[in-house]
Amino acid sequence: QVQLVESGGGLVQPGGSLRLSCAASGSIFSVYGMRWYRQAPGTKRELVADISSGGYTVYVASVKGRFTISRDNAKNTVYLQMNSLKPEDTSVYYCNADIRTVVDGALTNYWGQGTQVTVSS
Repeated sequence: QVQLVESGGGLVQPGGSLRLSCAASGSIFSVYGMRWYRQAPGTKRELVADISSGGYTVYVASVKGRFTISRDNAKNTVYLQMNSLKPEDTSVYYCNADIRTVVDGALTNYWGQGTQVTVSS
């Protein structure tokens, strides 16, 4: 089995920073694309940032220049550095990854449990 475990969420004032982490563990053969999504109450889940296994990154327009996605392939971990946070960034942030397992070689999409980020004064 494979698990994605997020950490780093919390309450921060507008203009502040947070760093989210997501570690994949279990019967992992290889990790491919890794992503961060977010979902606020009453809204659809949206893709925030994506990073390929080679380090190519994509961001939603609303976070460009403020958020940075990165990964440590040796640790099967993806990060999201969030700077200049705004109240509209308040959401539950979810980690997502495409992982090939050792057990059967299947390529499967996995989700983390989510971590709350609240931006408020």
